[in-house]
Amino acid sequence: MKILVIENDNSVAATLTGVLAAHNYAIDLATDAQTGLDLVTAIEYDLILLDLHIPKLDGISLCRQLRSQAYSKPILLLTEKNTNVNIVAALDAGADDYVIKPYNQEALLARIQALLRWSGGNPSCTLSWGDLCLDSISGKVTCGDRLIPLTATEYSLLELFLQNPDRIFNRSAILDRLWGFDDAPTENAVTVHIKDLRKKLKLAGLNAEILETVYGMGYRLKPAPNRSISTSEANKDSLQKPRVKDISSVNRVLQKFRNSFAEQIAVLAKAKTALLAGNWNEELHQKAKHEAHQLTGSMGSFGYPEGSKLARELEHLLIKDGALKRDEICRFSQLVTALQEELTKPPIPVNIQPNPTLETHRVLAIDDDTVLTEKLQAEANSWGIRLKIAPDLPTARLRLAMAAPDAILLDLSFADTEEDGLTLLRELAERSPQIPVVVFTARDSLADRVAVSRLGAKQFLHKPATIQDIFETIARVLPQPKTSEAKVLIVDDDPAILAGLSALLTPWGLKVTTLTEPQRFWEVLIATSPDLVLLDLEIPSRGEVFAYHNYELTDNLYRQTLWRYIGLELCQVVRQDTHWGDLPILVVTAHTDAESLQQAFAAGADDFITKPVLGPELVTRVLSRIERVRYRKKAV
Repeated sequence: MKILVIENDNSVAATLTGVLAAHNYAIDLATDAQTGLDLVTAIEYDLILLDLHIPKLDGISLCRQLRSQAYSKPILLLTEKNTNVNIVAALDAGADDYVIKPYNQEALLARIQALLRWSGGNPSCTLSWGDLCLDSISGKVTCGDRLIPLTATEYSLLELFLQNPDRIFNRSAILDRLWGFDDAPTENAVTVHIKDLRKKLKLAGLNAEILETVYGMGYRLKPAPNRSISTSEANKDSLQKPRVKDISSVNRVLQKFRNSFAEQIAVLAKAKTALLAGNWNEELHQKAKHEAHQLTGSMGSFGYPEGSKLARELEHLLIKDGALKRDEICRFSQLVTALQEELTKPPIPVNIQPNPTLETHRVLAIDDDTVLTEKLQAEANSWGIRLKIAPDLPTARLRLAMAAPDAILLDLSFADTEEDGLTLLRELAERSPQIPVVVFTARDSLADRVAVSRLGAKQFLHKPATIQDIFETIARVLPQPKTSEAKVLIVDDDPAILAGLSALLTPWGLKVTTLTEPQRFWEVLIATSPDLVLLDLEIPSRGEVFAYHNYELTDNLYRQTLWRYIGLELCQVVRQDTHWGDLPILVVTAHTDAESLQQAFAAGADDFITKPVLGPELVTRVLSRIERVRYRKKAV
């Protein structure tokens, strides 16, 4: 857990940071209000310890300012004044609790634990994974009855993954979470700590691999095993089964909202009855249109693609002006019946694996060990790698002449020739120095290591090594995406869609804010400063969403404006502002006709995603769009 201490008394600050660090908290220290505000803006903390008397701005004013900016993490105020006036002022300003100086260390830690638990940052004192158990109160980690001695960094690393079982962390995100603002090591240190943690857990008897390397993204916690398995079984499984993202959290969200479909279809069934009986009215018309619109977007995303098609046709019938004709009433009745039947079928399983082409890299392995290269070939796809094999140097030169790979795995010795792998490495250094090379060899002399270093190889890996070590080493020399920790704002009137999209994006390191009320769009945009907006193109009317001035609109035109163009108007509002003009906007729409898409792009949309939303398409488009914008800004 990461805590920001804002305290200008050096002795108090030193004591606080020492106590908290001893209990495995990661600490940043600010000695004035402005520095504290800058750190909160740049880094995600789990809790703030705030002194009442600090330079530039007092603690109560800083607390009030943070709350006005929609900051929701716990704030614990430290004060020397035990008066009702100060206590009331602190709580009114938004502090969650207060501690009177001088304070008892155990009482302070208990307050911190309680705030973290209440806020969801520390939901349980005990975190478990299979036979592994981490007790955050005692700071002990055990496997069965065996105590595992971990360093403070290893403990924090394990706790981070156990607390975020569905979250992918890249190395920069781990650095941000576990180290202070000024003392963070290099990203390679994260790899070393993860390797050491894995080794200690394995030595302690944890046979199953706990951390999964998600190639191109970072690391995440694997699903806990149902039974104890041997190391050989685990290795065999890792070679034969591709890594598949755990989608249980997504399916739990989807299951929560599937029951709401029956209620929405019941509204359409009521409309059907009224139409057939001649009791149709405008209120029922608007309710039915609203439910058909929501079902169009949500049913396909929740495993009912045919249901979305039926709901879309119903929506088209209801959007038309005037009373429905006899043949349209008949069709309406048929569509509602078909929709009811569709809901009786089991949903199609949801798969949120992103498009692998987003992460795939080409790697050339130059090695005459056929057993090894066959194992590498079997495992490559699960790491997002297209692997080509060259069993000798002439074949390697031929493949290199045909296409340049993204990385090379090179052995130095070959059984059927006296030619040395260093020869090819020298050629690569002269002709293709941009291709990173990992030397993987049984030779381990200092002379070989010096030669490899002088010829520009990025990594030296000594044989034998595990398949996982080989791919992790290759991953270190390939470009790493920086999309994690990005923020996404999703605007849609359907809570089911918002929950589903949020569940799809959150495991990829994205901080998601959802909004159902378009009239609050601008204030939420300013408060959250997102890296990307996902915007429903057709947000239906619920009364007067925006006030129109100096326009005389007929009721019909006014309803159409609110029904069809709220999403377009929000898009235009963003594009007209000089600060937000470059913000990526992806519109989500069930209408893919040329006119609707032309209007979306004319309003300033960067891309569109068709309803029903498919998980792989959503993840791929969002991640690639954010990465593209960041790359462009970096280049400028």
